[in-house]
Amino acid sequence: MRYLPNGVQMSAADRHTIEEIGIPSLVLMERAALKTVEAMHTHGIDTSRALVVCGSGNNGGDGFAIARLLTEEGDCAHILFAGRESSLSPECSVQMKITENLGIRIFTEIPKEEYTVIIDAVFGVGLSREIGGKYKDIICWMNEQKCAKTAVDIPSGVNSATGEIMGTAFRADLTAAMACVKAGCEMYPGKLYAGETVALPIGIDPGYFASDSEVYITYDREDIPRLLPERKADSHKGSYGKVLMITGSRGMAGAAYLSARAAYAVGAGLVQIYTAESNRSILQQLLPEAVISCYEEYDGKKLSSLLEWADVVCIGCGLGTDRTAEQILEYTLKNTAVPCIVDADGLNLLAGRPELLEDARTPIILTPHMKEMSSLTGYPVSEIKRCRMKILKAYTDRYCVVCVLKDSRTLVRKKGHHPFLNLAGNSAMAKAGSGDVLAGVITGLTAQGMEAFESAALGVYIHACGGDTARDEKGSYSVIARDLIGGIEKCMSVKGMEK
Repeated sequence: MRYLPNGVQMSAADRHTIEEIGIPSLVLMERAALKTVEAMHTHGIDTSRALVVCGSGNNGGDGFAIARLLTEEGDCAHILFAGRESSLSPECSVQMKITENLGIRIFTEIPKEEYTVIIDAVFGVGLSREIGGKYKDIICWMNEQKCAKTAVDIPSGVNSATGEIMGTAFRADLTAAMACVKAGCEMYPGKLYAGETVALPIGIDPGYFASDSEVYITYDREDIPRLLPERKADSHKGSYGKVLMITGSRGMAGAAYLSARAAYAVGAGLVQIYTAESNRSILQQLLPEAVISCYEEYDGKKLSSLLEWADVVCIGCGLGTDRTAEQILEYTLKNTAVPCIVDADGLNLLAGRPELLEDARTPIILTPHMKEMSSLTGYPVSEIKRCRMKILKAYTDRYCVVCVLKDSRTLVRKKGHHPFLNLAGNSAMAKAGSGDVLAGVITGLTAQGMEAFESAALGVYIHACGGDTARDEKGSYSVIARDLIGGIEKCMSVKGMEK
Protein backbone atom coordinates (compact mmCIF):
# COMPACT_ATOMS: atom_id res chain seq x y z
CA MET A 1 0.00 0.00 0.00
CA ARG A 2 1.17 3.50 -0.82
CA TYR A 3 -0.03 6.95 0.23
CA LEU A 4 -0.79 9.64 -2.36
CA PRO A 5 -0.95 12.94 -0.46
CA ASN A 6 -1.82 16.35 -1.86
CA GLY A 7 0.26 19.48 -1.35
CA VAL A 8 -1.35 20.55 1.92
CA GLN A 9 -0.95 17.09 3.41
CA MET A 10 2.65 16.87 2.21
CA SER A 11 3.47 20.26 3.71
CA ALA A 12 2.15 19.03 7.06
CA ALA A 13 4.47 16.02 6.84
CA ASP A 14 7.37 18.35 6.01
CA ARG A 15 6.68 20.47 9.07
CA HIS A 16 6.39 17.41 11.29
CA THR A 17 9.72 16.10 10.02
CA ILE A 18 11.46 19.44 10.56
CA GLU A 19 9.83 20.57 13.81
CA GLU A 20 9.04 17.31 15.60
CA ILE A 21 11.64 14.87 14.26
CA GLY A 22 14.31 17.54 14.06
CA ILE A 23 15.68 17.01 10.54
CA PRO A 24 16.61 20.49 9.24
CA SER A 25 14.91 21.72 6.09
CA LEU A 26 18.26 22.14 4.34
CA VAL A 27 19.08 18.49 5.01
CA LEU A 28 15.79 17.43 3.40
CA MET A 29 16.60 19.72 0.47
CA GLU A 30 20.03 18.17 0.00
CA ARG A 31 18.53 14.68 0.07
CA ALA A 32 15.86 15.72 -2.43
CA ALA A 33 18.49 17.01 -4.82
CA LEU A 34 20.71 13.95 -4.42
CA LYS A 35 17.83 11.51 -4.97
CA THR A 36 16.59 13.44 -8.02
CA VAL A 37 20.03 13.28 -9.63
CA GLU A 38 20.22 9.54 -8.85
CA ALA A 39 16.75 9.01 -10.36
CA MET A 40 17.74 10.75 -13.59
CA HIS A 41 20.81 8.56 -13.89
CA THR A 42 18.80 5.41 -13.12
CA HIS A 43 16.31 6.30 -15.85
CA GLY A 44 19.02 6.90 -18.42
CA ILE A 45 18.54 10.65 -18.74
CA ASP A 46 21.50 12.46 -20.27
CA THR A 47 22.47 15.17 -17.76
CA SER A 48 25.63 16.30 -19.56
CA ARG A 49 24.05 19.66 -20.44
CA ALA A 50 21.31 20.47 -17.94
CA LEU A 51 19.15 23.54 -17.47
CA VAL A 52 17.48 23.75 -14.07
CA VAL A 53 14.57 26.21 -13.98
CA CYS A 54 14.13 27.45 -10.42
CA GLY A 55 11.45 29.39 -8.62
CA SER A 56 11.74 31.31 -5.36
CA GLY A 57 10.43 28.69 -2.95
CA ASN A 58 11.83 25.47 -1.57
CA ASN A 59 11.17 23.66 -4.85
CA GLY A 60 13.52 26.19 -6.40
CA GLY A 61 16.00 25.48 -3.60
CA ASP A 62 15.92 21.80 -4.61
CA GLY A 63 16.70 22.95 -8.15
CA PHE A 64 19.72 25.06 -7.16
CA ALA A 65 21.10 22.09 -5.20
CA ILE A 66 20.54 19.77 -8.20
CA ALA A 67 22.52 22.13 -10.43
CA ARG A 68 25.36 22.10 -7.92
CA LEU A 69 25.43 18.31 -7.64
CA LEU A 70 25.44 17.89 -11.43
CA THR A 71 28.31 20.37 -11.67
CA GLU A 72 30.25 18.42 -9.05
CA GLU A 73 29.78 15.30 -11.19
CA GLY A 74 31.37 17.08 -14.15
CA ASP A 75 28.19 17.93 -16.05
CA CYS A 76 27.47 21.38 -17.45
CA ALA A 77 24.53 22.69 -15.42
CA HIS A 78 22.96 26.12 -15.91
CA ILE A 79 20.14 27.73 -13.96
CA LEU A 80 17.24 29.81 -15.23
CA PHE A 81 15.94 31.73 -12.22
CA ALA A 82 12.24 32.28 -12.91
CA GLY A 83 11.33 33.64 -9.49
CA ARG A 84 11.82 36.92 -7.66
CA GLU A 85 14.72 37.52 -5.29
CA SER A 86 12.38 39.42 -2.96
CA SER A 87 10.32 36.23 -2.55
CA LEU A 88 13.17 33.78 -1.89
CA SER A 89 12.54 31.32 0.94
CA PRO A 90 15.41 31.18 3.46
CA GLU A 91 16.52 27.74 2.22
CA CYS A 92 16.29 28.72 -1.43
CA SER A 93 18.33 31.84 -0.70
CA VAL A 94 21.08 29.72 0.87
CA GLN A 95 21.18 27.34 -2.10
CA MET A 96 21.21 30.20 -4.59
CA LYS A 97 24.14 31.83 -2.77
CA ILE A 98 26.11 28.55 -2.87
CA THR A 99 25.66 28.23 -6.64
CA GLU A 100 26.73 31.85 -7.09
CA ASN A 101 29.84 31.21 -5.00
CA LEU A 102 30.67 28.21 -7.18
CA GLY A 103 30.33 30.27 -10.34
CA ILE A 104 27.45 28.25 -11.77
CA ARG A 105 25.84 30.21 -14.56
CA ILE A 106 22.47 31.72 -13.63
CA PHE A 107 20.16 33.27 -16.23
CA THR A 108 17.19 35.51 -15.57
CA GLU A 109 16.02 35.41 -19.19
CA ILE A 110 15.40 32.39 -21.41
CA PRO A 111 18.81 31.22 -22.69
CA LYS A 112 19.62 30.57 -26.35
CA GLU A 113 21.64 27.40 -25.70
CA GLU A 114 20.57 23.80 -26.21
CA TYR A 115 20.35 21.25 -23.42
CA THR A 116 20.07 17.49 -23.00
CA VAL A 117 17.62 17.84 -20.10
CA ILE A 118 15.44 20.56 -18.60
CA ILE A 119 14.64 20.20 -14.90
CA ASP A 120 11.50 21.88 -13.59
CA ALA A 121 11.87 23.27 -10.06
CA VAL A 122 9.60 26.30 -10.42
CA PHE A 123 6.55 25.85 -8.18
CA GLY A 124 6.29 22.47 -6.47
CA VAL A 125 3.16 21.37 -4.59
CA GLY A 126 2.19 24.75 -3.17
CA LEU A 127 0.73 26.24 -6.34
CA SER A 128 -2.85 27.42 -5.82
CA ARG A 129 -3.36 29.93 -8.62
CA GLU A 130 -3.51 29.83 -12.39
CA ILE A 131 -0.16 30.34 -14.11
CA GLY A 132 0.16 33.39 -16.34
CA GLY A 133 2.54 36.09 -17.51
CA LYS A 134 6.26 35.41 -17.38
CA TYR A 135 5.85 32.00 -15.72
CA LYS A 136 3.51 30.81 -18.46
CA ASP A 137 5.94 31.96 -21.16
CA ILE A 138 8.82 30.13 -19.50
CA ILE A 139 6.88 26.88 -19.04
CA CYS A 140 5.66 26.97 -22.65
CA TRP A 141 9.25 27.46 -23.78
CA MET A 142 10.40 24.55 -21.60
CA ASN A 143 7.79 22.29 -23.18
CA GLU A 144 8.89 23.25 -26.69
CA GLN A 145 12.50 22.19 -26.20
CA LYS A 146 13.58 18.92 -27.82
CA CYS A 147 15.24 17.22 -24.87
CA ALA A 148 14.48 15.08 -21.84
CA LYS A 149 12.39 16.70 -19.12
CA THR A 150 12.33 16.04 -15.37
CA ALA A 151 9.99 17.56 -12.78
CA VAL A 152 11.06 17.97 -9.17
CA ASP A 153 8.25 16.66 -6.90
CA ILE A 154 5.40 17.64 -9.27
CA PRO A 155 5.26 19.29 -12.71
CA SER A 156 4.71 23.03 -12.31
CA GLY A 157 1.10 23.85 -13.11
CA VAL A 158 -0.43 20.50 -12.04
CA ASN A 159 -2.81 20.79 -9.10
CA SER A 160 -1.41 18.45 -6.45
CA ALA A 161 -4.86 17.42 -5.19
CA THR A 162 -6.98 17.08 -8.34
CA GLY A 163 -4.63 16.80 -11.31
CA GLU A 164 -6.18 19.90 -12.88
CA ILE A 165 -3.96 22.06 -15.08
CA MET A 166 -3.59 25.55 -13.66
CA GLY A 167 -3.54 27.45 -16.94
CA THR A 168 -0.50 25.62 -18.30
CA ALA A 169 1.84 22.93 -16.98
CA PHE A 170 5.28 21.45 -17.56
CA ARG A 171 5.26 18.16 -19.48
CA ALA A 172 7.73 15.81 -17.79
CA ASP A 173 9.15 12.51 -18.90
CA LEU A 174 10.03 11.77 -15.28
CA THR A 175 8.63 13.19 -12.05
CA ALA A 176 10.91 12.72 -9.06
CA ALA A 177 8.51 12.92 -6.10
CA MET A 178 9.69 13.53 -2.57
CA ALA A 179 8.63 10.77 -0.14
CA CYS A 180 5.34 10.04 -1.97
CA VAL A 181 3.93 10.55 -5.43
CA LYS A 182 1.34 13.30 -5.19
CA ALA A 183 -2.31 12.51 -5.92
CA GLY A 184 -2.49 15.08 -8.73
CA CYS A 185 0.25 13.28 -10.63
CA GLU A 186 -1.91 10.14 -10.80
CA MET A 187 -5.21 11.79 -11.73
CA TYR A 188 -6.08 12.97 -15.21
CA PRO A 189 -5.10 15.21 -16.84
CA GLY A 190 -2.16 15.63 -14.42
CA LYS A 191 -0.99 12.08 -15.15
CA LEU A 192 -0.44 13.03 -18.78
CA TYR A 193 2.01 15.74 -17.67
CA ALA A 194 3.84 13.77 -14.98
CA GLY A 195 5.27 11.02 -17.19
CA GLU A 196 6.83 8.23 -15.17
CA THR A 197 6.56 8.93 -11.45
CA VAL A 198 8.97 7.68 -8.80
CA ALA A 199 8.81 8.26 -5.03
CA LEU A 200 12.17 9.13 -3.49
CA PRO A 201 12.99 8.57 0.20
CA ILE A 202 14.45 11.76 1.68
CA GLY A 203 13.76 11.30 5.40
CA ILE A 204 10.02 12.00 5.54
CA ASP A 205 8.19 8.95 6.89
CA PRO A 206 5.09 8.12 4.76
CA GLY A 207 3.68 6.47 7.88
CA TYR A 208 2.87 10.00 9.05
CA PHE A 209 -0.20 9.89 6.80
CA ALA A 210 -1.72 6.88 8.56
CA SER A 211 -3.57 9.13 10.99
CA ASP A 212 -5.02 11.39 8.28
CA SER A 213 -8.01 9.57 6.79
CA GLU A 214 -8.28 12.10 3.96
CA VAL A 215 -5.01 10.97 2.34
CA TYR A 216 -5.46 8.67 -0.65
CA ILE A 217 -4.07 5.16 -0.65
CA THR A 218 -3.34 2.90 -3.61
CA TYR A 219 -2.20 -0.70 -4.15
CA ASP A 220 0.58 -2.40 -6.09
CA ARG A 221 0.50 -6.00 -7.33
CA GLU A 222 2.71 -7.22 -4.52
CA ASP A 223 -0.03 -6.16 -2.08
CA ILE A 224 -2.57 -8.64 -3.47
CA PRO A 225 -1.44 -11.81 -1.60
CA ARG A 226 -1.52 -9.96 1.71
CA LEU A 227 -4.99 -8.55 1.07
CA LEU A 228 -6.75 -11.65 -0.28
CA PRO A 229 -8.88 -13.68 2.15
CA GLU A 230 -7.20 -16.85 3.36
CA ARG A 231 -7.95 -20.25 1.81
CA LYS A 232 -7.70 -22.84 4.58
CA ALA A 233 -6.87 -26.49 4.02
CA ASP A 234 -9.77 -27.60 6.23
CA SER A 235 -12.66 -25.90 4.44
CA HIS A 236 -15.68 -26.46 2.19
CA LYS A 237 -17.84 -24.40 -0.16
CA GLY A 238 -19.76 -22.94 2.74
CA SER A 239 -16.52 -21.57 4.17
CA TYR A 240 -16.30 -19.08 1.30
CA GLY A 241 -19.76 -17.66 1.32
CA LYS A 242 -23.19 -18.03 -0.25
CA VAL A 243 -23.75 -15.39 -2.91
CA LEU A 244 -27.18 -14.27 -4.09
CA MET A 245 -27.04 -12.47 -7.44
CA ILE A 246 -30.34 -10.66 -8.13
CA THR A 247 -29.53 -9.93 -11.74
CA GLY A 248 -30.76 -10.20 -15.29
CA SER A 249 -34.17 -9.18 -16.60
CA ARG A 250 -35.59 -10.60 -19.84
CA GLY A 251 -32.86 -10.55 -22.49
CA MET A 252 -30.13 -9.64 -19.98
CA ALA A 253 -28.74 -13.06 -19.17
CA GLY A 254 -25.24 -11.83 -20.05
CA ALA A 255 -25.12 -9.42 -17.11
CA ALA A 256 -26.26 -12.19 -14.77
CA TYR A 257 -23.66 -14.59 -16.15
CA LEU A 258 -20.71 -12.18 -16.04
CA SER A 259 -21.33 -11.04 -12.47
CA ALA A 260 -21.88 -14.57 -11.17
CA ARG A 261 -18.90 -15.98 -13.04
CA ALA A 262 -16.68 -13.22 -11.65
CA ALA A 263 -17.81 -13.97 -8.08
CA TYR A 264 -16.71 -17.57 -8.55
CA ALA A 265 -13.43 -16.46 -10.14
CA VAL A 266 -12.31 -14.63 -7.00
CA GLY A 267 -13.17 -17.49 -4.65
CA ALA A 268 -16.85 -17.40 -3.64
CA GLY A 269 -18.06 -20.83 -2.51
CA LEU A 270 -21.63 -20.98 -3.85
CA VAL A 271 -23.50 -18.65 -6.21
CA GLN A 272 -27.25 -18.55 -6.70
CA ILE A 273 -28.72 -16.35 -9.43
CA TYR A 274 -32.23 -14.97 -8.97
CA THR A 275 -33.31 -13.89 -12.43
CA ALA A 276 -36.17 -13.64 -14.92
CA GLU A 277 -37.57 -17.02 -15.91
CA SER A 278 -36.63 -16.42 -19.55
CA ASN A 279 -32.93 -16.55 -18.57
CA ARG A 280 -33.04 -19.98 -16.92
CA SER A 281 -32.01 -22.16 -19.84
CA ILE A 282 -29.14 -20.02 -21.09
CA LEU A 283 -27.69 -19.48 -17.61
CA GLN A 284 -27.82 -23.19 -16.81
CA GLN A 285 -25.78 -23.79 -19.94
CA LEU A 286 -23.36 -20.89 -19.44
CA LEU A 287 -22.73 -21.49 -15.74
CA PRO A 288 -23.77 -24.94 -14.55
CA GLU A 289 -21.87 -24.32 -11.30
CA ALA A 290 -24.51 -21.79 -10.23
CA VAL A 291 -27.94 -22.44 -8.74
CA ILE A 292 -30.64 -20.78 -10.86
CA SER A 293 -33.82 -19.47 -9.24
CA CYS A 294 -36.35 -17.55 -11.29
CA TYR A 295 -39.36 -15.24 -11.13
CA GLU A 296 -42.01 -14.12 -13.60
CA GLU A 297 -43.47 -11.51 -11.29
CA TYR A 298 -42.68 -10.09 -7.88
CA ASP A 299 -42.69 -12.82 -5.21
CA GLY A 300 -41.93 -11.45 -1.76
CA LYS A 301 -42.07 -14.85 -0.03
CA LYS A 302 -39.54 -16.40 -2.40
CA LEU A 303 -37.27 -13.36 -2.17
CA SER A 304 -37.42 -13.46 1.62
CA SER A 305 -36.22 -17.06 1.75
CA LEU A 306 -33.37 -16.31 -0.65
CA LEU A 307 -32.23 -13.34 1.43
CA GLU A 308 -32.25 -15.51 4.57
CA TRP A 309 -30.05 -18.05 2.75
CA ALA A 310 -27.44 -15.58 1.49
CA ASP A 311 -24.22 -14.35 3.08
CA VAL A 312 -23.99 -11.48 0.58
CA VAL A 313 -26.30 -10.01 -2.05
CA CYS A 314 -25.53 -8.34 -5.37
CA ILE A 315 -28.46 -6.60 -7.04
CA GLY A 316 -28.87 -4.60 -10.23
CA CYS A 317 -26.76 -6.04 -13.06
CA GLY A 318 -29.21 -6.12 -15.98
CA LEU A 319 -32.12 -6.08 -13.51
CA GLY A 320 -34.22 -3.59 -15.46
CA THR A 321 -36.13 -0.62 -14.06
CA ASP A 322 -39.75 -1.77 -14.30
CA ARG A 323 -42.14 -2.06 -11.37
CA THR A 324 -41.08 -5.63 -10.57
CA ALA A 325 -37.43 -4.61 -10.40
CA GLU A 326 -38.30 -1.67 -8.16
CA GLN A 327 -40.24 -3.93 -5.78
CA ILE A 328 -37.36 -6.40 -5.63
CA LEU A 329 -34.83 -3.65 -4.87
CA GLU A 330 -37.02 -2.07 -2.21
CA TYR A 331 -37.65 -5.34 -0.41
CA THR A 332 -34.00 -6.34 -0.61
CA LEU A 333 -32.63 -3.12 0.85
CA LYS A 334 -35.27 -3.03 3.57
CA ASN A 335 -34.94 -6.64 4.64
CA THR A 336 -31.49 -8.03 3.94
CA ALA A 337 -29.25 -8.49 6.97
CA VAL A 338 -26.08 -9.17 4.98
CA PRO A 339 -23.79 -6.90 2.92
CA CYS A 340 -25.38 -5.72 -0.32
CA ILE A 341 -23.69 -4.56 -3.52
CA VAL A 342 -25.88 -2.34 -5.71
CA ASP A 343 -24.91 -1.87 -9.36
CA ALA A 344 -26.28 -0.69 -12.71
CA ASP A 345 -30.11 -0.73 -12.81
CA GLY A 346 -30.15 -1.00 -9.03
CA LEU A 347 -28.46 2.41 -8.94
CA ASN A 348 -30.86 3.83 -11.52
CA LEU A 349 -33.78 2.77 -9.34
CA LEU A 350 -32.07 3.97 -6.18
CA ALA A 351 -31.67 7.46 -7.64
CA GLY A 352 -35.41 7.90 -7.27
CA ARG A 353 -35.56 6.23 -3.85
CA PRO A 354 -32.64 7.63 -1.79
CA GLU A 355 -34.55 7.02 1.44
CA LEU A 356 -33.83 3.31 0.97
CA LEU A 357 -30.20 4.00 1.89
CA GLU A 358 -31.19 5.83 5.04
CA ASP A 359 -33.26 2.87 6.19
CA ALA A 360 -30.67 0.19 5.32
CA ARG A 361 -29.41 -1.85 8.28
CA THR A 362 -26.47 -3.58 6.62
CA PRO A 363 -23.27 -2.55 4.81
CA ILE A 364 -24.06 -1.20 1.34
CA ILE A 365 -21.58 -0.94 -1.55
CA LEU A 366 -22.60 1.24 -4.49
CA THR A 367 -20.73 1.02 -7.81
CA PRO A 368 -21.80 3.99 -9.99
CA HIS A 369 -20.09 5.27 -13.11
CA MET A 370 -20.12 9.03 -13.65
CA LYS A 371 -23.58 9.20 -15.21
CA GLU A 372 -25.08 7.03 -12.48
CA MET A 373 -23.38 9.17 -9.85
CA SER A 374 -24.96 12.19 -11.50
CA SER A 375 -28.39 10.59 -11.07
CA LEU A 376 -27.67 9.73 -7.44
CA THR A 377 -26.40 13.19 -6.47
CA GLY A 378 -28.06 15.61 -8.89
CA TYR A 379 -24.71 17.04 -10.00
CA PRO A 380 -23.85 17.14 -13.72
CA VAL A 381 -21.10 14.79 -14.86
CA SER A 382 -18.79 17.74 -15.61
CA GLU A 383 -19.09 18.95 -12.03
CA ILE A 384 -18.46 15.48 -10.61
CA LYS A 385 -15.32 15.13 -12.74
CA ARG A 386 -14.06 18.50 -11.53
CA CYS A 387 -14.92 18.04 -7.84
CA ARG A 388 -15.14 14.27 -7.57
CA MET A 389 -13.70 13.84 -4.10
CA LYS A 390 -15.69 16.70 -2.60
CA ILE A 391 -18.94 15.27 -3.99
CA LEU A 392 -18.02 11.68 -3.15
CA LYS A 393 -17.10 12.66 0.41
CA ALA A 394 -20.38 14.51 0.94
CA TYR A 395 -22.40 11.59 -0.42
CA THR A 396 -20.67 8.86 1.61
CA ASP A 397 -20.78 10.99 4.76
CA ARG A 398 -24.52 11.50 4.34
CA TYR A 399 -25.51 7.90 3.60
CA CYS A 400 -22.66 6.02 5.30
CA VAL A 401 -22.16 3.68 2.34
CA VAL A 402 -19.09 2.47 0.50
CA CYS A 403 -19.11 4.15 -2.90
CA VAL A 404 -17.04 2.96 -5.85
CA LEU A 405 -16.99 5.91 -8.27
CA LYS A 406 -15.93 4.31 -11.56
CA ASP A 407 -13.81 6.23 -14.06
CA SER A 408 -10.37 6.00 -15.65
CA ARG A 409 -9.18 6.65 -12.10
CA THR A 410 -11.74 4.88 -9.93
CA LEU A 411 -12.18 6.14 -6.37
CA VAL A 412 -13.48 4.13 -3.41
CA ARG A 413 -14.58 5.92 -0.26
CA LYS A 414 -16.21 5.15 3.06
CA LYS A 415 -16.43 7.59 5.93
CA GLY A 416 -13.48 7.19 8.29
CA HIS A 417 -11.29 5.30 5.79
CA HIS A 418 -8.47 6.46 3.55
CA PRO A 419 -9.96 6.95 0.07
CA PHE A 420 -8.63 4.36 -2.37
CA LEU A 421 -7.42 5.60 -5.77
CA ASN A 422 -6.99 2.88 -8.39
CA LEU A 423 -3.98 3.28 -10.68
CA ALA A 424 -4.29 0.00 -12.62
CA GLY A 425 -6.47 -0.71 -15.64
CA ASN A 426 -6.62 0.63 -19.18
CA SER A 427 -8.87 1.76 -22.02
CA ALA A 428 -9.36 -1.80 -23.31
CA MET A 429 -11.74 -2.27 -20.36
CA ALA A 430 -14.16 0.33 -21.70
CA LYS A 431 -16.58 -2.32 -22.96
CA ALA A 432 -20.11 -3.42 -22.12
CA GLY A 433 -20.16 -5.88 -19.25
CA SER A 434 -17.02 -4.64 -17.54
CA GLY A 435 -19.08 -3.18 -14.70
CA ASP A 436 -20.95 -6.48 -14.24
CA VAL A 437 -17.62 -8.23 -13.79
CA LEU A 438 -16.52 -5.67 -11.21
CA ALA A 439 -19.75 -6.06 -9.23
CA GLY A 440 -19.21 -9.82 -9.19
CA VAL A 441 -15.59 -9.49 -8.07
CA ILE A 442 -16.52 -7.24 -5.15
CA THR A 443 -19.38 -9.54 -4.22
CA GLY A 444 -17.18 -12.65 -4.31
CA LEU A 445 -14.60 -11.07 -2.04
CA THR A 446 -17.26 -9.84 0.37
CA ALA A 447 -18.70 -13.36 0.51
CA GLN A 448 -15.41 -14.58 1.95
CA GLY A 449 -15.70 -12.35 4.98
CA MET A 450 -13.91 -9.20 3.89
CA GLU A 451 -15.15 -5.87 5.24
CA ALA A 452 -17.11 -3.79 2.74
CA PHE A 453 -14.50 -1.11 2.11
CA GLU A 454 -11.64 -3.60 1.86
CA SER A 455 -13.51 -5.85 -0.58
CA ALA A 456 -14.51 -2.85 -2.71
CA ALA A 457 -10.99 -1.44 -2.91
CA LEU A 458 -9.32 -4.79 -3.54
CA GLY A 459 -12.07 -5.74 -5.99
CA VAL A 460 -11.49 -2.61 -8.02
CA TYR A 461 -7.75 -3.24 -8.09
CA ILE A 462 -7.94 -6.94 -9.00
CA HIS A 463 -10.50 -6.16 -11.72
CA ALA A 464 -8.13 -3.53 -13.16
CA CYS A 465 -5.14 -5.87 -13.00
CA GLY A 466 -7.21 -8.45 -14.85
CA GLY A 467 -7.87 -5.82 -17.48
CA ASP A 468 -4.16 -5.12 -17.83
CA THR A 469 -3.45 -8.83 -18.28
CA ALA A 470 -6.23 -9.17 -20.87
CA ARG A 471 -4.91 -6.15 -22.81
CA ASP A 472 -1.40 -7.58 -22.81
CA GLU A 473 -2.76 -10.78 -24.34
CA LYS A 474 -5.32 -9.41 -26.81
CA GLY A 475 -4.40 -5.76 -27.38
CA SER A 476 -6.31 -2.59 -26.56
CA TYR A 477 -9.14 -3.07 -29.06
CA SER A 478 -10.24 -6.70 -28.84
CA VAL A 479 -10.79 -7.26 -25.11
CA ILE A 480 -14.37 -8.08 -24.09
CA ALA A 481 -15.82 -8.42 -20.60
CA ARG A 482 -15.33 -12.17 -20.29
CA ASP A 483 -11.61 -11.66 -21.02
CA LEU A 484 -11.39 -9.63 -17.82
CA ILE A 485 -12.40 -12.71 -15.85
CA GLY A 486 -9.63 -14.71 -17.51
CA GLY A 487 -7.18 -11.95 -16.72
CA ILE A 488 -8.31 -11.89 -13.10
CA GLU A 489 -7.83 -15.64 -12.82
CA LYS A 490 -4.29 -15.33 -14.18
CA CYS A 491 -3.46 -12.49 -11.79
CA MET A 492 -4.70 -14.44 -8.79
CA SER A 493 -2.92 -17.66 -9.79
CA VAL A 494 0.53 -16.09 -10.12
CA LYS A 495 3.05 -17.95 -7.99
CA GLY A 496 3.26 -16.34 -4.59
CA MET A 497 -0.32 -15.04 -4.56
CA GLU A 498 -1.89 -18.19 -3.19
CA LYS A 499 -1.67 -18.62 0.56
